[in-house]
Amino acid sequence: MLAAEAKRNAAERRAEKKVSLESAISNSNLDLDRYQAQGEHWQELGLGAPAIRALVDDGLFELADLRKISLAAAKELDGMTPNAIRILVDQLKKSDLSFRK
Repeated sequence: MLAAEAKRNAAERRAEKKVSLESAISNSNLDLDRYQAQGEHWQELGLGAPAIRALVDDGLFELADLRKISLAAAKELDGMTPNAIRILVDQLKKSDLSFRK
């Protein structure tokens, strides 16, 4: 009887784990969709995925939004590489915009 009960408990745990794993996968797909939808502008500029995630997470969705933060703050964002900073600075200059001072 103990063996049968242990098997049932194990089966229940496996079922719960499967449901939580499926939920996590669908949540990650939602996150990817969110970044893709809100980060299209950044993708067009040639920024990498970590930089796009950092900008979107900080509420920066287009080039003009960068006027809200300083260059130092942009460099401190997790995922911002030197190449991403260079691209942003170049694009801001082309658009006659700048980071907050």
